[in-house]
Amino acid sequence: MPTVLFLCVANSARSQMAEGLARALAPPGHRFLSAGSEPGALHPLAVTALSEIGVDISHQRAKGLPAIPLDQVDTIVTLCAEEVCPVVPARVQRLHWPLADPARVEGSPDERLAAFRAARDRLRELLPRLWA
Repeated sequence: MPTVLFLCVANSARSQMAEGLARALAPPGHRFLSAGSEPGALHPLAVTALSEIGVDISHQRAKGLPAIPLDQVDTIVTLCAEEVCPVVPARVQRLHWPLADPARVEGSPDERLAAFRAARDRLRELLPRLWA
């Protein structure tokens, strides 16, 4: 079963949304994980943005790389844009999908949620590349 790791810094928004969306959208036979080099906590607006389209990630938790069985990972997708992405010394396929971190957006509640929706929608466009 192919295993994909979505990787960013905090594992609070982009990689968490990618993991949840991939699990919801991919055909059977795939495994998806997420982690961060400096894990924080799952962002509530990531949960909200996905719940709007029927995907529940409220049970997911932020994880660091030590929690991931890297020897089982086939592909690593880094999602960092403005920050330095973590480097994993593993012999795997690597993809880079730079997405701005919606957790860094400041402004009104509506503006902040819009940033999470934009990240969600971009991930929905990109994810099918992993199993097409």
